[in-house]
Amino acid sequence: MARSSISLFTGVGGIDCGLAAAGFETAVSVEIDPTCAASLVANRVGHVISSDVTGVTAGELLSIAGAREGEIDLLSAGPPCQPFSKSANWRYGTPLGLEDPRSRSIDHMLRLIEGVLPRVVLIENVPGFAGEGARAGLKSVTTRVAKINKRRGVAYRVSSAILDTADFGVPQHRRRLIMVLDREGREFNMPAPTHAGSGSGLPPYVTAWDAIGELDKPRVPQELRVRGRWADLLPSIPEGENYIWHTERGRGVPLFGYRTRYWSFLLKLAKARPAWTLAANPSQNSGPFHWRNRLLSVAEMARLQSFPDWWRFEGTRVHQVRQIGNAVPPLLAEIIGRAISHQLLGAKPSMRRPKLSLRAGTAPPPPERVQPVHRQYLTLKGSHLAHPGHGRGPGALRRARELEAELLKGASQD
Repeated sequence: MARSSISLFTGVGGIDCGLAAAGFETAVSVEIDPTCAASLVANRVGHVISSDVTGVTAGELLSIAGAREGEIDLLSAGPPCQPFSKSANWRYGTPLGLEDPRSRSIDHMLRLIEGVLPRVVLIENVPGFAGEGARAGLKSVTTRVAKINKRRGVAYRVSSAILDTADFGVPQHRRRLIMVLDREGREFNMPAPTHAGSGSGLPPYVTAWDAIGELDKPRVPQELRVRGRWADLLPSIPEGENYIWHTERGRGVPLFGYRTRYWSFLLKLAKARPAWTLAANPSQNSGPFHWRNRLLSVAEMARLQSFPDWWRFEGTRVHQVRQIGNAVPPLLAEIIGRAISHQLLGAKPSMRRPKLSLRAGTAPPPPERVQPVHRQYLTLKGSHLAHPGHGRGPGALRRARELEAELLKGASQD
């Protein structure tokens, strides 16, 4: 018999897909994005409430699930990560965290946890959620869970860790903060890594070639062609490298200053390694790009996130890329779900391979041949200054000037 679960901020259902493989059944999911909600309906991820959590009550969730307070086995949630992300919403060099209006979703997540009182809670977010200071999310959640315990006579205990999905057989390096709350106050031990690099004694990482090699086609479809100013530079960068190849720290032609561009600029996959983290909203020049110097297809991105081939993604390519890039890899969710069932819900440990796992160890072909730098870029060749360091680059200096102007304006008004 499947264990019951409720899902908040469900997205395209990465957690739910993995939990289903671990023996959980999502009774109800809540997702504000209409395209994601359409994908959830297509994949039958419970009764889908296409709404913001602010308008949802615990009574509504329990009624739809056919359960009473305290009867739901698991509540999962992936509140918006942008306030804690390194790649978005930076102001004056610091992520806004709890000062970002979007972090109010955490208030409603905790409100619903208190109303549902599930046996276990699974929360995921970016590593920045565990940061230091008043803006950090993990510290706030822990403090407020203690207040829930006092009000409701429960004993939720927060166990947390930052995990790299590649360590668990996902063919992609993707670091996520995982929080597990047990209502009875037991500590949850995060699953141990199952994969690692050579010489570790563990099975090798599942590589990009293991995941998508069979999907590789010599002919590049029109919609997967790279466009824009830097498209013709991509063939001159080896597999697994980015623009840094063409700086004084690389072995190419010095076209850029070291660390003067964002990390994913002209970043390429390597066949023999896991993929780099897939982005939800990549720019024209943001990778990871395929080793054949093209965009990744939706099917390839889904494989690299460990979605089964039958999982559906509704909407345009832009919608589909966003859904996949924002998702939690289902294989990681399956492994965590199995551990939760065993440690906290009384299930016997399973010795079977995870249902969503991929086989590793397929020998990839040699790396693609690197092309010479196209002549149109050779005018950039020369000596370039490296980035001066955190907080001292042109962007940070501009933000500092803006802040100073705001302070001066405020002082003059006083």
